[in-house]
Amino acid sequence: MRGFRRGTKAGLAAALVAVALPALAEAPVKSLLPPVRPSGIAPAAIAVAEATLPAAGPASPLAPLSSPLPPPRGASLAPDVTRFVTPTDVSALTAPGRHAPLVSLLPLARPRGLDRDGGAEEIVLAAAPAPKKRDKASRKGSVCGNPSIKGEEIAPIKAAARGCGLDEGVRVTSVSGVALSTPGNMDCHTAEALNDWVERAVIPAVGSTGGGVAKLQVAATYACRPRNNQKGGKISEHGKGHAVDVSGLILENGKVISVLTDWGRGREGKILKAIRKAACGGFTTVLGPGSDRFHRDHLHLDTARGRGAYCR
Repeated sequence: MRGFRRGTKAGLAAALVAVALPALAEAPVKSLLPPVRPSGIAPAAIAVAEATLPAAGPASPLAPLSSPLPPPRGASLAPDVTRFVTPTDVSALTAPGRHAPLVSLLPLARPRGLDRDGGAEEIVLAAAPAPKKRDKASRKGSVCGNPSIKGEEIAPIKAAARGCGLDEGVRVTSVSGVALSTPGNMDCHTAEALNDWVERAVIPAVGSTGGGVAKLQVAATYACRPRNNQKGGKISEHGKGHAVDVSGLILENGKVISVLTDWGRGREGKILKAIRKAACGGFTTVLGPGSDRFHRDHLHLDTARGRGAYCR
């Protein structure tokens, strides 16, 4: 009797296993819902990666069922790149002529120097385009390579008198925005000295008096003659294009500060005295009232070469 019962139980167990096995074989091994796409990976990269992965073999009948629950709302998913692309797949995907290379998911290297003070500023400045050169239009009408000196180049001046002449001369019409009452011929070295003197001395000394300085009252520039027009004397620096004679300053309101009439008188006299003193150094020779009888009505300014400054 006991043997009969044991045989019956064994038969029932075998029958149940036989019925359950086909059902287990037909059960899905994973959820029928598509997996959640990881954020941060381009769709094209996923499609290419999935296409290169080998097809999965048939699941074991006894494999446990996996149907993962969806992640909590608001939770962020870190993409598991190894789930889609293996090192072998990357090599295949990036081979020439196969597919476009995948963009690295690693952050760019931190630029050197960013941890130092001013490091970021230095990097930005290094990446910025170099400043453009001064527009040539702003140099229109300028000479001697200086935008502040306006005028034109002139043909070489030849003279019969020995020691006179001007090989590389310019006719200057204005310096630092201050016009010459008469355009003057001179060399560029003298033009540069005149421009510097007007910019750093004449304009500041006049200031707002009469609306500011408008013109230099020019008495002479290039002229082939002896010093002080004295027959038999040495050739003047005027005969070499090295000298400018200034007899006064013309202001914006039309008033003239005259060397002859205003020297030593009031504010105008102080202005003339200041600009005369400031000319010494930029010019080699500076003469004016008190120097001699020939310079009581103007300031003589020249760039004589080969000797030190002479200012009286």
